[in-house]
Amino acid sequence: MTEAPETPDAALEDNFEDEGDIAADYLEELLDIADIDGDIDIEVRNGRTYLSVVTEDGNNEDLQALVGKNGEVLDALQELVRLSVLATTGQRTRLILDIAEFRAGRQQALLTIAETAIAQVKETGQEVHLEPLGSYERKLIHDIVATHGLYSESEGSGPGRHIVIAPVED
Repeated sequence: MTEAPETPDAALEDNFEDEGDIAADYLEELLDIADIDGDIDIEVRNGRTYLSVVTEDGNNEDLQALVGKNGEVLDALQELVRLSVLATTGQRTRLILDIAEFRAGRQQALLTIAETAIAQVKETGQEVHLEPLGSYERKLIHDIVATHGLYSESEGSGPGRHIVIAPVED
């Protein structure tokens, strides 16, 4: 008996699961080397693999060293995890790494920043420049702005890259 051919969606789902497993193995080794306890959860949603490192008891103090100031260490670890997936599969990944729920908390803060700026643009009709953000955070803001019917674009380069939110021109 022959198996039915795999659908493109099923093949993609398998790819995300594979990259999640590779990334989780890399993170487990890193946690072992650093002698830090953490549980790794893998989730696939919206065409991305999400890895979360948390502790069973909710005490994430040890994990804070892996987050760093303003998430800088977390961003570097995410790039290392992505490189480990690339080295193993030969495929780039857009996986997202969250440690000690830093990104989840940051997402709420970004929502507040975006909504405040959107309200200001709607009230004044003038564009608003936001603080510099990383690429993932800029994407989140762009998505929020789009749902409110306004226009946004990224300006600048390197660590100064930021979003400008403006009213839609008629």
